[in-house]
Amino acid sequence: MNVLVLNVGSATLKFQVVVTDNDRIMHDQDVKLLRGQIERIGGESVITLRGNDGSTRKRTAPLRDMRSAVDWLVGYITDPESGTGLTARGDIHAVGHRVVHGGEQFRASVLVDESVLQGIEDNVELAPLHNPHNLRGIEATRKALGSGVPQVAVFDTAFHHTLPEHAYLYAIPYPLYRRHKIRRYGFHGTSHRSIAYRFRKITDRERSDVRIVTLHLGNGCSACAIRGGVSIDTSMGFTPLEGLVMGTRSGDIDAALLDYIAAKEGLSLSQVEAMLNSQSGLLGISGLTNDMRDLLAEANELQDRRARLAIEIFCYRARKYVGAYLAALGGADAVVFAGGVGENSAQIRARICDGLEWAGLRVDAAANESLVGGREGRFSAEGSSMEAWVVPTDEELLIARDTFRVVSGAPLPS
Repeated sequence: MNVLVLNVGSATLKFQVVVTDNDRIMHDQDVKLLRGQIERIGGESVITLRGNDGSTRKRTAPLRDMRSAVDWLVGYITDPESGTGLTARGDIHAVGHRVVHGGEQFRASVLVDESVLQGIEDNVELAPLHNPHNLRGIEATRKALGSGVPQVAVFDTAFHHTLPEHAYLYAIPYPLYRRHKIRRYGFHGTSHRSIAYRFRKITDRERSDVRIVTLHLGNGCSACAIRGGVSIDTSMGFTPLEGLVMGTRSGDIDAALLDYIAAKEGLSLSQVEAMLNSQSGLLGISGLTNDMRDLLAEANELQDRRARLAIEIFCYRARKYVGAYLAALGGADAVVFAGGVGENSAQIRARICDGLEWAGLRVDAAANESLVGGREGRFSAEGSSMEAWVVPTDEELLIARDTFRVVSGAPLPS
């Protein structure tokens, strides 16, 4: 089955074209025909295209909205120049969409129909910055390919529906949960699921035997405690604002600070929330940037104090969550790093692991330094009782596989 995978943002469209079926899934032989992204939708858009031969092409096109972007993409995919081998729109057999929030309603990937669209709409108040764009992507795809091409929604929150009550409930009046579904939902679920799956494959371990802490570290960051292939706790909560320090998000803070900051700065609560989401984290502490690469350069070469402080707080918070999840799991086989920072910054990985010797983790510095640019592998020293790994996440592959399973009627992974 030829599956188009879409990840829609406010002005961006990330995509992959993946060939998959039962046999390819069983032998890990799915084929990625094309991947890339369209940025700055709404003006002169910048398009990056990466073929399965490793080639990269850059294009620009005036794409006024998401409908125009999806139309352009479908046209390119089915053009002989693209190298996909797809020559007609009918060669796209199904479309899989990343949808951020499924609330309590959607616990697994589902075929999109009118009731599913309404369910995603109903959860807009839980993810106002994401779900509306996900809906626009689904509608644009329906118009571009027609209603006969099945579309599947794959939810970021679905993987975390295995959290026990004591992990997902907040210690607030229980009727608030009953009335308003205020609870920990967790995000990055498809990424954490991908990391856990790949870790089992490369280490040849049975799902039931695996206990790991996964760290998805990018501009958005989250930690997850995984036992037996399922999430038992995760750092993001009711929204993606909770948990680790991120690029522009504060992560954990005292809830009373919202009212305090609002009163002191003359801001509304919504303005304070916007500050915590878009002006905090690494950017807020450093006053420079949310890009970890630039912060490391400032800290290492220019000895910028606030850049160094931002990095230290980032690593300390991550290490603290690892310790908490080791307690929740009763120990772990490994700490596994993924995401743009987790996959590419040996220095950040080393700093997070520094101080975890008590848990049996010692880092092999040379092995750590060698794992950049999408390479996977172990970087804990020989003899460590707890391992450290880099396992690049592949959310798009899991979305493609879920799409095939839902459309074909094959069972989804439990």
